Amino acid sequence: MNKLRLTFMVSLGILFCSGQTFAQDKSDRKKKNNKENTVKTDSIKKTPKNAIADKVKSSKKSEGLFTIYQDTVTGSIQLFIKKNQLDKEFIYQSYSMSGPTTLGLNQSMHRATNVFNIKKANDKIEFGLVNTNFYYDKNNAVSKTAGTDIAEAIFLAEKIVAKDSTGYLIAADGLFLSEKLDPVKPVMPPGIPPGAVFNLGNFNSAKSKYHSIRSYPNNTDVTVDLAYDNPAPLNGGGEDITDARYVRVRMQHTFLEMPVNNFKPRRDDSRVGYFGQTITDLTSVKATPYKDIINRWYLTKKDPTAAISEPVEPIVWWIENTTPLEYRQTVMEAGNKWNEAFEKAGFKNAVVMKIQPDDAEWDAGDVRYNVIRWVSSAYPSYGAIGPSFANPKTGQILGSDITIEWYSGSSTPTMDELFSFKNDGASDNLNSHFHHDGTACTLANELKSQFLMGATFAEVNSEDPKTISRAHKEFLYYLVLHEMGHTLGLNHNMKSSQMLSPADLHNTAITEKIGLIGSVMDYPAINLALDKTKQGNFYTTKPGPYDLWAIEFGYKEFDEKSEEAELQKILSRSTDPNLAFGNDADDMRSPGKAIDPRVMVNDLSSDAVGNAEERFKIVNNVMAKLKDKYSKNGESYAELRNRFNMLNGQRRNMAAVVSRYVGGVFVDRSYVGQNATVKPFTPVTKAQQKRAIEVLNKYVLAPNAFDADASLYPYLQMQRRGFNFFSSTEDPKLNSIYQSIQTDATLGHILHPTTLQRISNTSLYGNTYTVAEVMTDLTNGVFKADLVGKVNMHRQYLQTYFVKEVIEIADVNDPRNRHDDISRAAARQTLKKIKLMLATASSLDESTRAHRNYITFLIDNALAIK
Repeated sequence: MNKLRLTFMVSLGILFCSGQTFAQDKSDRKKKNNKENTVKTDSIKKTPKNAIADKVKSSKKSEGLFTIYQDTVTGSIQLFIKKNQLDKEFIYQSYSMSGPTTLGLNQSMHRATNVFNIKKANDKIEFGLVNTNFYYDKNNAVSKTAGTDIAEAIFLAEKIVAKDSTGYLIAADGLFLSEKLDPVKPVMPPGIPPGAVFNLGNFNSAKSKYHSIRSYPNNTDVTVDLAYDNPAPLNGGGEDITDARYVRVRMQHTFLEMPVNNFKPRRDDSRVGYFGQTITDLTSVKATPYKDIINRWYLTKKDPTAAISEPVEPIVWWIENTTPLEYRQTVMEAGNKWNEAFEKAGFKNAVVMKIQPDDAEWDAGDVRYNVIRWVSSAYPSYGAIGPSFANPKTGQILGSDITIEWYSGSSTPTMDELFSFKNDGASDNLNSHFHHDGTACTLANELKSQFLMGATFAEVNSEDPKTISRAHKEFLYYLVLHEMGHTLGLNHNMKSSQMLSPADLHNTAITEKIGLIGSVMDYPAINLALDKTKQGNFYTTKPGPYDLWAIEFGYKEFDEKSEEAELQKILSRSTDPNLAFGNDADDMRSPGKAIDPRVMVNDLSSDAVGNAEERFKIVNNVMAKLKDKYSKNGESYAELRNRFNMLNGQRRNMAAVVSRYVGGVFVDRSYVGQNATVKPFTPVTKAQQKRAIEVLNKYVLAPNAFDADASLYPYLQMQRRGFNFFSSTEDPKLNSIYQSIQTDATLGHILHPTTLQRISNTSLYGNTYTVAEVMTDLTNGVFKADLVGKVNMHRQYLQTYFVKEVIEIADVNDPRNRHDDISRAAARQTLKKIKLMLATASSLDESTRAHRNYITFLIDNALAIK
């Protein structure tokens, strides 16, 4: 018993000692942990600067709007966010600086423009996009719901690496060496088969790197080389792609401080065309609750009391030292021409042109400089662009560049910039794209083609070289004026080429005073005289009446009380024919698109149909002389072939212009109370529509429409270069050329379901030309001229196409058929008429008989369908 008690006591003692020891150990560990925690806390509190210093000790510092530290060994960067930058808004702008041109990644291509903010969330720093689509009147109680149901967009959340009393340090590779800021790889539209277009592949962060870092007080620029890998590419790209498996794209990310100044947003108006910001007032009950604003530069007078004053800060343009020496003076003169427009707005010397010296210390990519630069690309996809970017909250333009493509093998820079990308954010920012669907413009080579048309016309007629030189100078003037107009905020005006009558086109007393067209923002046909002794200006060389009016609306200063009344006075003049306006949303370049034939590309004069007819004659005249002029000893026939294709491109353009008058409706956008002499919608008269079809029947659809080309066919040989026609045959595909003119440009529009249905709809308010009559006139043009005799190849293809199209229109069983019943009825009647025509036709030619039997077979099958 005593032994048992002794054992119990010993065990109890051991347990007590162990517990005491455990408790002591626990207490010691707690003290140790508390001590360590205290040391850590004290370290952060007492030595915050040293904590950051330790994190950046091997880094190079770039101090400015944002301070960036780049590790000199790894290249990685860290971003320092000041405490006073939290909860503030900044502007982000991206540029592509180098990449595959087929993907629109050309040098200095403006891309995304967004407002973002920076916030602290616990131990992280968040970057979020700001939605600028809406407006709330603070005097309306509904404004208390601002932001409701608007999804937040946080594109980066980085853990704080270190901090001090002034701010926070975060890792920034995840921001810049990624696609978080601006996704580079385009999203392919549905229906595009794999390999149809070049694909970048997948982003590879490990192979991506920084190219340059610049930080200034008001902006920070980070240029990165982003790597993409595609181990098994289905499309190898063009010659600019060194290896389709490994591609690097250079992008510039620019952060800008939100401007703090007295800039006043200016409201948009549908009668004048500016790029701008679309904003909806969610506290308004109006039928049009719009608070849209235009994009414009911040100009304010040095002397507010003067009628005309120099601005405090002019819009300065630098002509980059990449510009060919022989063009610099022309570019400078053209840019300065815009000062005439600004004088109407009360500013003298608003635009200042300078030439970048070869020893300039600044880089053309610096957002603080507006630069006109020249580049040479392997595959020039745009020719010239004139984009700008603006503060989405106010419309203040903050920077711009003009890039002109130098075409290798040609002294002619070309084209315009309607090139765009989808805005992937919530904002439908018109500065990011011109079309709401984000598609690129189809007029890629139009200005070059127009100039080449004029040059060819002059050369085959042995014009004085000085005349060709003058045409080229006027062309370059127009190009610069046009692109600079975009950078001032103006969008296209495709209606302005209708300003002058045919009789005035070559009257230089008029054209050099007010211009050849109402606006330099159009895509006009080059002005050519069939009688070269009457030749006037080839292109307009000054801002037109519309341009002066638009700049006055956008830039004239007013005091706050009188602004709206003064703007109304300016806008009340919109009924002046010289101030006519219609942009890309209104133009009819695509079959079935839009309704006003005057809002069109490649047209000229108030009689566009008559001007097109004269140009058909010019093309036929030039075509007959091509072989003698462009068959040169010791050279291939490549230039002859190129000129032939260009001239047929001109025919296609003219056919498109004329065809749009069929079923067209003239639009007037003047507001109620302007005492307009016309109604908002006026159908094109029956006489005008019938005249258009007559011109098309004669110059596009007739059996002899292309007779002037016949002698050239055996010589249209491309120059062999390695295996450049390995996948096809080298003979000229003449049928494709002529079908494009006859069907795509002409019948494709007139027979479009939208066009035919509009012909019927407009009968309710003035149109007297019915669908049945349109089809009858087309049928006569397509069939009547060769009912007796041989049907040539052009006409066989044309007649077959026409019959198949009419059969499709008449088909009541095809659920894809979008034509209305009136069109179907007219189509069925047309098929019966054609069958009767062919029944009385005669020919000894076997090919013609086979063709007509085939047409009859198609019609019989179609009419037999119940």
